[in-house]
Amino acid sequence: MVILVETYIRIAGIIKESIVDGPGIRMVVFAQGCKHKCPGCHNPETHSFDGGTLVTVDSIIDQAKKNPMLDGITFSGGEPFEQAEAFAVLAKEAKKLNLNIVTYTGYTYEYIMENLSGFSGWEALLNETDILVDGRYEEDKRNLLLKFRGSENQRLIDVKRTKSENRIVVMD
Repeated sequence: MVILVETYIRIAGIIKESIVDGPGIRMVVFAQGCKHKCPGCHNPETHSFDGGTLVTVDSIIDQAKKNPMLDGITFSGGEPFEQAEAFAVLAKEAKKLNLNIVTYTGYTYEYIMENLSGFSGWEALLNETDILVDGRYEEDKRNLLLKFRGSENQRLIDVKRTKSENRIVVMD
């Protein structure tokens, strides 16, 4: 007898279709819980670790399966790396549907790499991420003309190329 353990994620919500949170048509999953609490944050209601709703990875994947137009899933926040293990499972399941993954994080790529061994699931989530939007939102660097990010310090990092070329590859 096989016993499957269901993976749960605490989310603030889901947008079923978005064109502003990464390339193509995307489902956006908002993580609940964030330690950064950036001044001027677009989603301050996601900061509390006690809020939101506990849902299964399967329930999110079931929603994604209902939309054949999706190009990918975006993990936003809150902070997805605070629930890295669960988001890595979600990303892995999404990849089985040929969906790409964009992960927003207040951490920099460098910080994530320096702390891979210290935080459970960080490496798995990074490995499943295609595009990482890194860095805290900085209100004084806000720029509404930027593609897929809110402040000029944030970068769109091609994770696969960054790893293969052993240097940070920033996308346009």
